[in-house]
Order: sequence, then structure tokens, then C-alpha cells
Amino acid sequence: MDTIANFFSFITTPVSWVIVQFHKLYGAIFGPDTGWAWGLSIVSLVVLIRICLIPLFVKQIKSTRNMQALQPKMKAIQERYKSDKQRQSEEMMKLYKETGTNPLSSCLPILAQSPFFFALYAVLSHIAEGKTIGVIDQPLLESARQAHIFGAPLAATFTDSAAEVAALDASLTSVRIVTAVMIIMMSASQFFTQRQLMMKNVDLSVKTPYMQQQKMLMYIFPLIFAVMGINFPVGVLVYWLTTNVWTMGQQMYVINQNPTPGSKAQDAYLQRLLKSVTAHDEVRGRRRKNIVKVVVAKGAERNDNERRFFAGLAKAGYAAQADGTVIKSDTIAAEAEGAGAAKRQQPKRQTKAKRQAGGAHPAPAKGGEEKDESTSAEPTTSLEKKPRDEAEDAKDTAKNASGDQSVRPSRANSGASRQAKSGQRKGQQRPKHPSSKK
Repeated sequence: MDTIANFFSFITTPVSWVIVQFHKLYGAIFGPDTGWAWGLSIVSLVVLIRICLIPLFVKQIKSTRNMQALQPKMKAIQERYKSDKQRQSEEMMKLYKETGTNPLSSCLPILAQSPFFFALYAVLSHIAEGKTIGVIDQPLLESARQAHIFGAPLAATFTDSAAEVAALDASLTSVRIVTAVMIIMMSASQFFTQRQLMMKNVDLSVKTPYMQQQKMLMYIFPLIFAVMGINFPVGVLVYWLTTNVWTMGQQMYVINQNPTPGSKAQDAYLQRLLKSVTAHDEVRGRRRKNIVKVVVAKGAERNDNERRFFAGLAKAGYAAQADGTVIKSDTIAAEAEGAGAAKRQQPKRQTKAKRQAGGAHPAPAKGGEEKDESTSAEPTTSLEKKPRDEAEDAKDTAKNASGDQSVRPSRANSGASRQAKSGQRKGQQRPKHPSSKK
């Protein structure tokens, strides 16, 4: 760690100068030798650095949006090369290169903070060793060594011995309790920040290497900080805990106000927007109008969250316009309710047996005559047809009794007709012998 800190020694003078300036301000309020003066100086250093990194954070957000815009293409590559992982990775890298997207952009704020982090570590390490550094001269050095935060000196670490802690006018128990609590809080805030990003602001319908990377960082970063935190001075723990809290709050704001398309956060945002529109009969705010405008422009490419939003608008009697505004119309609400009622009143689905019975048709009679299709499943009730059938049956019976074999075709056709009219599932059966029993 000392070697890395020495590598960033070029920035220790600016960092020490900023801390001293803030110390003068807070020292006039709380006293120059108090932990509040030095602790708040470190917190203010974090705030200043994070404000300077806002443009980089905006760039990170844009890069993340580009990654989300590539989700459909990524999904297509996954489906096309799902059996060839190597080719899949190559196509993904080719897509990143063509679109100018960097999947590692989420690490940019951390990398940008690294020089300030190690410079602060070098400053606090020199304070612990009683050495001047940057613009911190001997009087300021003595003042910083006397400053305690909840009983722990700024330069003390969890691994310090009892003698080293006693030299800083503190107890080993107080130092280890304070450092342990701060390490746990630092790791927990890091984990919660990453988990919030994964669970709420990521389109989970498409699995990409970017998602796998974020999931890996969610578990690796807290573990790294927990292991390394035992070697951090209390002042560095204050710095890192403050920057984690800042990141968490900044990310919560972004997720709440500008969520990723297709994520749970977008669904929640659009539902809030729907309630606002129905309550005020308009889209309030230029940013909200821009979001509605973008969703309208998508057309058929809208995701499920956006389709639900438009369905809710239509049900309430509103229609979104291309400029991001909405108009109210009773016709739209009536059409939405009618479509919903038609969907609810759909007939019940028939079983396979009923569909087959309903589609059965009687076999054509001898002589080319064909039965009426309207009598597909039920026996005929025609007053003209029934007497004719009984007469033919009586005639056939008389002829069979006298040994006339010429009636077999007529009897077979009559039996086939009765089978078709009864709606049986089986096909036409072999005609029975006239002398056989019924």
C-alpha cells in the first residue's frame, strides 16, 4: 500500500492543501484540535472530489444507456451462438467496438478517485508516523495527531499494536471497535449500492457479460474493502465511507428519476407518472415530457413496462402525443373499456371431443344425395324425413325376410347415415349382414 501511495505522491500536496483549507474553516467553529474539525475536513474533501467527478458520472450514465440500447442485439447474438460460447464472446466484443461502447465504464468513477484516495492515505500515514507532508507543517501535524473520532485517532488502524495506539493517546479497544464498525458500514454500503443497481436498474430479460460483471463486482468489491480496511487509517475509512454514501444517494436519485428501460425501476417510474397524469390531466415537467416523447417514438419497439403505461393512459381516457403531452378523450376510454369487455366475454374453449363431434358430417347417400350440414351432430327432426326412413326400414326388413339380397347397399347406406347423425367419433363402420341381430 505504501508503494502505491508513493506512486501517487504528485497529488499529495494538492490534497493536503485542500484539507488544510477546510480545517481552517471548521477549526474556527469546533476548535482546531478536535476530531470534528479534521473529520469534517476529510468529508468536505470527498464532496469536492465527487462534485468534480459529476461530468464523469454523466458519461458513465450515458455509457450504461448505450449498453441497454444494445440489449436486443446482444440477445440475438446469444440466441444465434448459444452453443458456441467463444463465438458469442467474439461477436459481443465486435458489437462493443462498432458502437463505441465500453462495458467497463461503470468502473470509471472508482478509477478516477484512486489518486485522491492513495494521496489521502499517504497524508494520514505520515501523520501517524509524525512526519510532515505537503503543506501540513509541524503545528498542523501535532493538531492532527491529537484529533480523535469517537475515541479513535485519525491515523490509527485496526492492526496497530497497543504501544502504537498509546503513542497516539488512545486505547486499543476504542480503536478496534471504531475501525470495525466503520469497515462493516463501508462494505455494507458498497454492497447495497451494487445490489440496488442489479435488482432495480437492469433489464433482467437479457443476460449479457455486462450483467455478469456487475454481479461479480457486487460481491467482490465489499470483500476487497473488508480485507483491506483493516490496514486503512481511521481518516481513510471516513473518506471511503463518505464516498460510498455519496455514491449510494447519487445512484438512488438516478434510478428514481431516470431509470433504465425494461427495469423494475422504469415500471415504478411509469406508474408514478400515470398517477400524476390522471391527477393533473397533464404531463408536468420538461423531463417527464421528454420521457413520454421518447416512449411514443419507439412505436412497436416498446417494452412491457411502456405498453402497460400506454394501456393505463387509454383506460383513463388519455392519449400520449408525439411532443410528450397527453390529450383527454371519452372515446379513448370507451374503446379501452370495450376492448377489455370483449376480452373478458370470450366464449369458453371447447374440448377436443366436442369440437370433433360438432365438425362431424354425415356420409353421402346412394345416388349422390348429401345430407344437410346443419344436422351435423344432432338427429334430424324433419317431419318429412322421419316417416320416409321408417317406411324404408320396413321395406328393407320385408325384403330381407324373403331372401332378397339386393337391399344390402340400401341398408348399409341407412346405417352409415344413422352413425353420422349420432355424432360418434369413430369413422364409418363396416355394414352388418342383414340377417344379423341389431
